[in-house]
Amino acid sequence: MAAITMKNIVKQYGDGFPAVNDVSLDVQDGEFMILVGPSGCGKSTLLRMIVGLEDITSGEMKIADRVVNKVAPRQRNLSMVFQNYALYPHLTVFENIAFPLRLAKKPDEEVRRRVTETAELLELTEHLERKPANLSGGQRQRVAMGRAIVRQADAFLFDEPLSNLDAKLRGQMRAEISRLQRRLGVTTVYVTHDQTEAMTLGDRVAVLRKGVLQQVGSPRELYEEPANLFVAGFIGSPSMNFLPATLDSSAEGTFLETPLGRFGLPDKITAAEIGDRDVVLVGIRPEHFEDASLVSEEKRARGTVVQAHVDVTEWLGNELYAYVPYEAPEDLAAQLRDLSRELDSDQLRTQAVVALDPASMISEGQEAELWIDTSRAHIFDPATGENLTRDEERVAALGRQAEQARLRQRQAQAGQAPTGQAGNGATQAKPDQEPPTSPD
Repeated sequence: MAAITMKNIVKQYGDGFPAVNDVSLDVQDGEFMILVGPSGCGKSTLLRMIVGLEDITSGEMKIADRVVNKVAPRQRNLSMVFQNYALYPHLTVFENIAFPLRLAKKPDEEVRRRVTETAELLELTEHLERKPANLSGGQRQRVAMGRAIVRQADAFLFDEPLSNLDAKLRGQMRAEISRLQRRLGVTTVYVTHDQTEAMTLGDRVAVLRKGVLQQVGSPRELYEEPANLFVAGFIGSPSMNFLPATLDSSAEGTFLETPLGRFGLPDKITAAEIGDRDVVLVGIRPEHFEDASLVSEEKRARGTVVQAHVDVTEWLGNELYAYVPYEAPEDLAAQLRDLSRELDSDQLRTQAVVALDPASMISEGQEAELWIDTSRAHIFDPATGENLTRDEERVAALGRQAEQARLRQRQAQAGQAPTGQAGNGATQAKPDQEPPTSPD
């Protein structure tokens, strides 16, 4: 296993476009790090620089404390799993998994042992004599993972490995990859555009936007304390709602005037911290709305009740979504439309998405009373995107909690890695081959 350290990494192509721009990131030994962001954000380019398939324009890349900027891919001892599986159609499952060992001229007995152990780990034993064409998508992905595992590499790199699978199979494979990484304890860097994968798989998540690192933290940290408007909009499904608001101070106190009504300022921010900004964006997650008719009087007092016109409802059995349109100044409406396009989302527009108890009787076309937990609201500067309510003490506490949880997991798994895998004292294999490209 090995830590991966990136310092001021830049990738600039011939036309001057910076695909990756000044990224510094430390992936700890044994950590599961997710690189996430919309299409074109630079996450796959960064992964390819780690493995050595892309040259680094400037900056320093270290693997196991060794600078690898000029080191060939085959000498980095990394295993990569590709989106398209990169399996050889004319070879059996056994020979696909064994391929890097054959290339390294390992003895037949060692090849047989390591492939057998890997197949047992991935529940592929009964498929070893089959060809890839006769396997399901999930089985092919497990074969690709098997070829990565069998090399006993210092780190695993995944480049959107589940994007070709249907939704049900993606859920199953997410659980398998998570269990596998925890069991092996191998440093893993995983690229995805799917924030659900990012939230469910990673010890930490690094969010990229247009080649720039926006925030790194545990999934809970990113969800509860987003650094800026982009992270808040990208992490979470449905996305966070953003309501334009102006500050209104009177003898009664200081309030935020929004299209859905008048809110009290959250305790975590003061009027002085908002300063002379004419307009701010109030971020409220869908689950922080409730049907006011189902809220107790005691709870009502801890939030705000607003009247809203419900345009559309979606009842999904275990949850009910209501869509509430609102008016916004044209410049802010345009900003939300632009952010929606960047996030490949149709939700960050001039409407609020509200997640309600499925017992709610609110229906489309209705004027409804909604209760909002305004204590959970975030306030953003629309010009810079900065989260003005970000609580640095809570961020640090969430980071400590995540690290403690990761250490407990590693301690629980210590000594439980299967025979031949890293972590049990077995001799690590030397680099066997350059990561394969997709076979024709």
